[in-house]
Formats: sequence, C-alpha cells, structure tokens
Amino acid sequence: MDVNAAVAAAAAIAGVLTGVIAMLAFRWSERDQKRPTRTSLHTDPVLPPGVDTVLSVLRSSAVVLDEADAVVKASSAAYALGLVRGGKLSVDPMLQMARDTRRDGEIRQVELDLPRRGTGRGEALAVSARVAPLGSRLVLLLVEDLTEARRIEAVRRDFVANVSHELKTPVGALSLLSEAVMDASDDPEAVERFAGRMQIEATRLTNLVQELIDLSRVQNDDPLEDAEPVRVDELVAEAIDRCRHQAGTKQITMAAGGTADLHVWGNRGQLAAALGNLVENAVNYSPARTRVGIAARRVSAPGGDHIEVAVTDQGIGISEKDKERVFERFYRVDPARSRATGGTGLGLAIVKHVAASHGGEVTVWSSEGQGSTFTLRLPEAGAARDRAHQHPDLDDEAEGSPDTSPYEPLPAPEVLP
Repeated sequence: MDVNAAVAAAAAIAGVLTGVIAMLAFRWSERDQKRPTRTSLHTDPVLPPGVDTVLSVLRSSAVVLDEADAVVKASSAAYALGLVRGGKLSVDPMLQMARDTRRDGEIRQVELDLPRRGTGRGEALAVSARVAPLGSRLVLLLVEDLTEARRIEAVRRDFVANVSHELKTPVGALSLLSEAVMDASDDPEAVERFAGRMQIEATRLTNLVQELIDLSRVQNDDPLEDAEPVRVDELVAEAIDRCRHQAGTKQITMAAGGTADLHVWGNRGQLAAALGNLVENAVNYSPARTRVGIAARRVSAPGGDHIEVAVTDQGIGISEKDKERVFERFYRVDPARSRATGGTGLGLAIVKHVAASHGGEVTVWSSEGQGSTFTLRLPEAGAARDRAHQHPDLDDEAEGSPDTSPYEPLPAPEVLP
C-alpha cells in the first residue's frame, strides 16, 4: 500500500508540473507573438493618426519613407512628377536629404531642377523639396512644383524689359529731334522736317501707351459682365473704316463679304479693337495694290454655333517658326517693317486675350510669299450668353496657335475703296 501510494503521489505531482509547464509555455508564446519583431518594423510601418488624411489634401507632392528608404505613402502627384518608381524614391538628392534628416532630425529644404519625365527634350522641372521627421521612424518629403511660377516670373521680367525698351526708343528720338530743332532754328526747312519726325515718334509713343492700357484692361476685366449682342457687320465696317486711310495710301482694296446679320455676345469695344487690329495688321504687312478680305460665317460646334471672322491678305506671309510666336507680346515677324509702320508688337496679343476672354480663339494660316489668314472664332450670341461665366482663364504669356486651313473664298464681296 505504501508503494502504491508513493507511485500515485509521484504521478500526481508529475501531472501538476506538466500542466504548469504547458500553461507557462502557452503564455510565453502569446507574449512572443504580440512582441514586434525587427522584420515587422521594416515591413509593416503605420502612419501616425490623421497623417494620411492631411497628406491627401495637400497641394504639394508628398512621400513618406521608412527607415529602410521604402515608400510607405505617396500621393498621386508624386507619381505624376516621377518622384516615386517601383516603390522607391527615384531622386537621389531627395533620398540623401531624407537619410540625413533621419539621422539628425533636422528639417531640410532645397530647390532642384529635375528632367521632365517622358519629354525627351531636356526640359527642366523646377521643384522645392522639404524633408522633415515624422515620428521616430518615418520621414516626410514634400515637393512643390515651381515650374509655372518661374515661367510667369520670367514672362513678367521680359515684359518689363520690353516695355522699357519700347518706351525709351520714341522718348530718346523725341529728345534728339528737339535738340536738332533748336540747332536748326535758322533753317525753316530743317525745322519742318524734324518737326514731322517728332510727330511720328509722338504718335508711336501714344499708340504704345494706349495698347499697353488696352492689354492691361483685357487681362484684368471680365468682358462678359457688361456683355451685349454685337452685330458682326458693324464690327467689320468699323474695322475697315479704321484702316481706310492706310489702305488708300497703299492703294489696297478692302473687300467685305460672307454671311450677313450675324451676332456675337460680348464687349463691343474689345471685339472692335481685336478685329481692328487684325485688319490693320493685314494692311500694314501687305504690298501696295493688293487686296485684303474680311468675311464672316457661322460654323457648327458641339457646344453651340460659332461665328468665324477671317481676315485674309496677300502680304509677305509668316514662316513656320514665327507662326508659333506671333501672338506673344512685343514679338514682331519683321521688326524693320514694324518700325516703319509704327507697330508695337502688342496688337495680336490683345486679339488673343480678347478671344480667350470671350470663350473663343484666334488662329492663323500663312504661307511665305502668299499671304496670311487670321481667323477670329467666337461663340454666337445665344450660345455665348448661356456660358457667360465659363470662359477660360488667360495665360500670362500668349502661346502659338495651331494652323487652320485657308478661309474659303469670299462670297459676293462688297468692294470698299
């Protein structure tokens, strides 16, 4: 009995010990599973609460990196700029900044010029990159695209430089001519000649100042606030009357034709100035004893009918490279001819802005030695009224417009002397 009792007691003790050991092993296993491992730290990072939401509304391109330089989070803009490829940050200077910030916790910022993705033309993409630590493990990279801001700033610098140059030319000429008049006070013929030149330079200066005012007005004002139906026939007649003297001096015939009784919706003054600039350019750049035609027609378009007013000349024409730039401010195809005619290089820029602010466009077809056709395309009065507040924003710098086919022959032209 004593032996059996001892065996039973030993078995009981062994069972208790086995249960205790099993329970301890189970709890140890649970604790071990809950403990983060080195691998999980690298492969399963977690953004701090609210960061994901904030990054999704930022205008800047955002990239979050872990301690292994792997991308934890990246905005769609970051992919569009080509900053992230294959789950990695592809810009080496930014990657080095992230590593330095992870090491010492210091916020860094730098401006970089990056190759534009997919263009193959070596165009630079200007960006500002800022790196900051995000918690103890992550690094946040914010990238702002500065390309457009730099372009606008360059346009403004060029504009100021061009205005300064254009203003100094007639002002300097007036100063020299006034001195010449004083020195030739005893020579009536010389005084009359110099006075005539002073009038020409004064007229050029007046035209330049007026066109600068007009350009500023069409850029800053909304022409559709005080819009009204405008008869195209009246705009054409006003443009022809404006250039009648210059055309008569060069024996240029002006012919008006096309569809009658058409209306566009917009600011009458701006539309008259735009069409007048086109007709004036056609006269100025046409040889003597040639023909300038103005025709209007209605064309169908998905958003409603449009009115096209085409101005065709038989002038010197425009080369392919110049067609891309003729709507830029102060750009002249033939600077010598512009100086002779008093051109400022702002006329076509004004036309482009007026067309854009009215929901339309201006295009050019030209062939060197054969002439040019400028087509002003505007929504018809009914369709434009419905879209009065949907006109596109203007660019800070006018760009070239695509070519169009030559305008169809003028039907039943009315020849105006």
